[in-house]
Amino acid sequence: MAIIQFPLRLVSAHMIAPAVRHMAFERADGEPFAFIPGQFIQIHFNYDDGKPTKRSYSVGTVGHGDSTPISQIEIAVSYVDGGAATALLGNLAVGETVDASGPYGRFCLMDADTNSRYVLVATGTGVTPYRAMLPLIAKLVQSRGCTFELVYGARNDADLLYGEEFCAFAEATPGFRFHPCFSREPRAVPRAGDVRGRVQVALEALKPSIENDIVYLCGNPDMVDQSFATLKEAGLPVPHIRREKYISSR
Repeated sequence: MAIIQFPLRLVSAHMIAPAVRHMAFERADGEPFAFIPGQFIQIHFNYDDGKPTKRSYSVGTVGHGDSTPISQIEIAVSYVDGGAATALLGNLAVGETVDASGPYGRFCLMDADTNSRYVLVATGTGVTPYRAMLPLIAKLVQSRGCTFELVYGARNDADLLYGEEFCAFAEATPGFRFHPCFSREPRAVPRAGDVRGRVQVALEALKPSIENDIVYLCGNPDMVDQSFATLKEAGLPVPHIRREKYISSR
């Protein structure tokens, strides 16, 4: 099946970390865009030699918690030294366009789930799909009574993407807790829920349950692989460990 591409026009952009740019697009062809929280799009472009390539980015738009079309497609782009995508998206100006396709992926909260708790684990821009899930999380807390633990690893406070949004959501949503994990430097003024160390420290403290939990892992491949191995060794069924790896491509 041929991939159908569409143009995206940059509406706004700003840095949300020293090496991460938040970008908001709209479809330049005026067509609607619908996605399921957890899915991603692909940006298509050519290398300097004309060879076509693409990069994948999770949709981070906080929409309606369902597949209702959204007006803006928001992504978080990590800067990679010498990266072709960095050169393209890092220099893209408001009003300019890129080609995209999607949405793709199944890293989504599933209607058939009957578990009582979700543990969402991320590093870096791997937290983006969880941002898009927030409206759906609020609905699931209300309708199913399940709880959510968001475990997010960053080197320091400056690298904690959307941290204030997650803190505010946790304060407003009983059943959702936020655990920022700082691997290099803790906050100057610690907050409730802060963890010193990598995400595995917080994950172990949450004591994942074979009977009650489904765990999502998104971000650095080493973190995903290590956490998967630990959870599997602890007895969690493989279908209850859902993974998405984020690789910084040049």
